[in-house]
Amino acid sequence: MSVRRRRTAHAPGHEGPDERWMASYLDMITVLMCLFIVLFAMSTVDKEKFEQLASSLANGFGQTETEKIDVSEGVVVPEELLDERGAGFTPTPEELAQLEFDELTALREQLRSALAVRGLESAATFRIDEVGLTVGLVSAETLFATNSTQLSDRALAVLDAVGSVLSQTPNEISVEGHADHRRPSGPFATNWELSSGRATQVLRYLVEAKQLPADRVRAVGFGDARPVSSGSTDAELAADRRVDIVVLSDASEEVRQLVSRVAQSQPAS
Repeated sequence: MSVRRRRTAHAPGHEGPDERWMASYLDMITVLMCLFIVLFAMSTVDKEKFEQLASSLANGFGQTETEKIDVSEGVVVPEELLDERGAGFTPTPEELAQLEFDELTALREQLRSALAVRGLESAATFRIDEVGLTVGLVSAETLFATNSTQLSDRALAVLDAVGSVLSQTPNEISVEGHADHRRPSGPFATNWELSSGRATQVLRYLVEAKQLPADRVRAVGFGDARPVSSGSTDAELAADRRVDIVVLSDASEEVRQLVSRVAQSQPAS
């Protein structure tokens, strides 16, 4: 029996070196090109602005300490006082006094307008000094009857007008009662009790009817120690049966003393 040699058939294909590694190489080159493009784009960012942004974010999250943190506290100076010294300068006591006077003056004009709307322009006097803004509820018409703490209809109308404005101011307020020089009779032993009762009635009305915050208002009685008239006519006695509402300045002692000078230098209004 003859044995035939079996021929082995080879599959057709490339018989040269394997070049499939080129695909991976080209992918790597493409990725590197994208990386360098991104790096180049990042390198064109304004370095100074980038550092400011990084510092601001770090300060905001409390990661670093810096002397450039912008924290506004105390008196905020208006634009008209920002001169060539820049926004970071410390205002002088004189400038702060002028600013305090301007704020009290603005409050005074609001109160005047509120009274004028109700036809009560003559029902109050105004004074700005080192204490603050004093609103004197004095008029030819009686705010309190003799030997009484009962608020008259006119007094209630005045308090309605000023109370709406005062309830919006953050300052502390002192309500100060007064009496005329005559000796009171029961139920008041002295003018101290009488004047304190009048101040308390005004305070209660402002707090209960006009929503003035109770934690920033107080009542004080001066008896007949601070009269505004020296006569004994009915009109003069009625003028001393009064209450002063004092919007207390919250400036420092030095600044408040200068406020009086600023007020004295202003024309009468």
